Amino acid sequence: MTHPREDRLLADIESRRDEAVALAQALIRIPTVNPPGDNYRDICELLGDRLANRGFEVEYVRAEGSPGDDDRFPRWNVIARREGKTPGPCVHFNSHIDVVEPGEGWTVDPFGGLARDGRVYGRGACDMKGGLAASVIAVEALLDAGVELPGAIEVSGTADEESGGYGGVAWLAERGWFSKPRVDHVIIPEPLNVDRVCIGHRGVWWGEIATEGRIAHGSMPFLGDSAIRHMGAVVEALEREAWPALDAHATAMPVEPPGARTPTLNINSIHGGQPDVEPGGGLPAPLVADACRLVFDRRLLIEEDLDEVKASMRALLDGLAQTRPGFRYRLRDLFEVRPTMTEPERPVVRQTAEAVRRVLGRPAKLICSPGTYDQKHIDRIGHLRDCIAYGPGILDLAHQPDEYVEIDDMVQSAKVMALSAYALLTGAA
Repeated sequence: MTHPREDRLLADIESRRDEAVALAQALIRIPTVNPPGDNYRDICELLGDRLANRGFEVEYVRAEGSPGDDDRFPRWNVIARREGKTPGPCVHFNSHIDVVEPGEGWTVDPFGGLARDGRVYGRGACDMKGGLAASVIAVEALLDAGVELPGAIEVSGTADEESGGYGGVAWLAERGWFSKPRVDHVIIPEPLNVDRVCIGHRGVWWGEIATEGRIAHGSMPFLGDSAIRHMGAVVEALEREAWPALDAHATAMPVEPPGARTPTLNINSIHGGQPDVEPGGGLPAPLVADACRLVFDRRLLIEEDLDEVKASMRALLDGLAQTRPGFRYRLRDLFEVRPTMTEPERPVVRQTAEAVRRVLGRPAKLICSPGTYDQKHIDRIGHLRDCIAYGPGILDLAHQPDEYVEIDDMVQSAKVMALSAYALLTGAA
């Protein structure tokens, strides 16, 4: 079956290739590093001015009181909305505007936006300013397609996804920005490969275990009680009991890569004893450590219950307290997100997958992400199930030196997003 209007739309997006590159470059050249949260207002205004010129009503919303928000680093978000002339659903494209710090190892300017050999380089090119640029191009082409669209289109740039989203989507969702009747379908252009539709993500529990000891002179450790040795017993118990048990879990979540289809546990850091001494600053005093802290990262599958996972960790620690002389501990929650997975039959999933098949000529693969992104807030706070992640870029490149996005992928994903939005707005088959 031919679709002349959609064919013209795809051809129009192809002709905007240079425009997509230029927009991605402009976004990358604003270094929105988080933490601390630099230049949020600048990038919001770049987007807001552009969309206002296309007839969008633009609002700049500061997430006052959110973590990290202050007058030096205000948590600004931009939301642009364009109403059609007749009632209908709202399709919302949401992208986070923050990027992680560049780090070392770059061979190009991380904020230069270099376009070379079919790629745009820079911090955030993949995660996710390339996706943001593609969504804007998709929306602009859709508006120029010569058809009156019912309903509404929204485009947002939101803060702080890299640090949990609490100054961005979470804050907005708590105030109704991501709930019906305002919004019906959300597409988040995260970099999960151009032929994959991401329908959810695993959950996460970050926690801290602290062990206690008794300080003593390092030459007479028998007079003290080493909190580090107690923490060593914790690590040994995790090796013996926790890690082997993880592989016993099966999941219906199509998580990529396959290694993430079981729960995972990572020790992020261990801190014990005296603070490090700077080189040349002398030697630390000889002391038995009276305190030690371990920070862990436990990823959960949709079949797991977070309360039961927490109870299992506490049972392991209680077992040590009963069998190991002098063992005392504290367990503290740092951060938690429950798993989420949108049903494959939801309209936003079906239409985006069909658009992938149409544009790329092969079936879309439905996947779940091993890590979380802002769908967690749209689902749990906004109670909106019609939400997916779809965009250009290879997830493995995120946060790496010489991060880049393929220009072809930006263009192809813009085509997919435009077709999906058109079908969702018009009810086209």
